[in-house]
Amino acid sequence: MNIFDKGFAPAEASLRYLDGDYVVLKPGPFVRCAISGKPIPLDELFYWSVDRQEAYADAVSANLAFERFGRGK
Repeated sequence: MNIFDKGFAPAEASLRYLDGDYVVLKPGPFVRCAISGKPIPLDELFYWSVDRQEAYADAVSANLAFERFGRGK
């Protein structure tokens, strides 16, 4: 099976978020936004929380998470 086969669904990546970088634990083309559930291509991933180990689609989502949960876990 390849990406052009009917029914192919790319797997979500699993990442370990670090300060200013991340480590790919399980390869995949995207991760999901913790707030909206929207898929985020890895080359468009700019916002995440190291403390909560979650990704955000944009600055608005990251700010909303900060307002809801604060900086800590």
